[in-house]
Amino acid sequence: MNVGIIGSGTMGSGIAQVAATAGCQVKLYDTNQAALDKAKASLENILSRLIEKGRIDTNEKTRIQGNINYVNSLKDLGDSNLTIEAIIENLDIKQKVFSELEGYVSEDCIIASNTSSLSIASIAASLKKPERCIGIHFFNPAPLMKLVEVIPAIQTSKEVLQKSIETISDWKKVVAVAKDTPGFIVNRVARPFYGEALRIYEEGIADFETIDHSLKTLGGFRMGPFELMDFIGNDVNYTVTETVFTAFYFDPRYKPAFTQKRFAEAGYLGRKSGKGYYDYDANGKLISRHAEGVSDSHNTELAEQIFNRVLVMLINEAADALFLNIASAEDIDNAMTKGVNYPKGLLTWADEKGIDWCVNTMDELYNDYHEDRYRCSPLLRKMHRENKTFFNKA
Repeated sequence: MNVGIIGSGTMGSGIAQVAATAGCQVKLYDTNQAALDKAKASLENILSRLIEKGRIDTNEKTRIQGNINYVNSLKDLGDSNLTIEAIIENLDIKQKVFSELEGYVSEDCIIASNTSSLSIASIAASLKKPERCIGIHFFNPAPLMKLVEVIPAIQTSKEVLQKSIETISDWKKVVAVAKDTPGFIVNRVARPFYGEALRIYEEGIADFETIDHSLKTLGGFRMGPFELMDFIGNDVNYTVTETVFTAFYFDPRYKPAFTQKRFAEAGYLGRKSGKGYYDYDANGKLISRHAEGVSDSHNTELAEQIFNRVLVMLINEAADALFLNIASAEDIDNAMTKGVNYPKGLLTWADEKGIDWCVNTMDELYNDYHEDRYRCSPLLRKMHRENKTFFNKA
């Protein structure tokens, strides 16, 4: 298969590596020759490290490198069977690129976007044959993260959807099919991990370190929400939240936090700026806490309160995604474990905690706040009445 990748940044380069490793002939396109040179040098370093770790040998390195050609003309992608765009999250720019690309590729070439937040239907509308367009959303770093969300637009043909699923599966990735709605699965369902943690901080219940400690210790998350926001970048994470909030017609469940907005405005972006919720050295290593007040991370009762509040909000969001047919229960759980490394699927977690616990905990929050942010998913209520679980118990 001939694969064209548009954009040689971190994500585009990573997708090119995945496709080349799977044996595809890849053309990595960028208008910036310096960016292409950087991508080529980066791949050299990555593959050399894999040799050092014993993951591949020199023959495999040569094979992968030989499968990638670096080009600076969109016309060079003309022989592609599949193209994947991984450029700036700007709808107008993506539409312009897709419209131009369609004039160079064959009629049966699949044209895909790696967008994490934009409407696939809007992108497809720029094409004369919109049925060939689909979302294929990788997670960073693409070679390491197992999940790929595949998002058909309302225009996408069944054949294009099936071919895309087969191709990504052949690339040894776990496919989760998602409806074309804001945030798809992961960026929608994961919002409370950040948003509710920020809300807990803003209410003065706990500081950054205490909140992170509770999620890691009791929940088994690899990183706490503030550590993760620092890792992602407060500017990036805030923008995603704001985009989802706006796209959902300002649903209060996705409301951004002023704390994160102010940190982004101050340039406290996290690891990449040396300061975020915590402080970092030039290599991005944690050197000191930037939290206000004294950490109360050894308070077991407080830790449980924090963990339960964030977890039930995540479960409620996952349940609502299933209720609105965003994806299947299996794909939602796979998306969260394979896409963002959650310790277990949220719907599986709901079964373990008990649907009655989920409903009662959400109702307690709503009774305390009387905010629509804490409305319980209708699906959880229905399952509670009917004494059902998400997955059949053995």
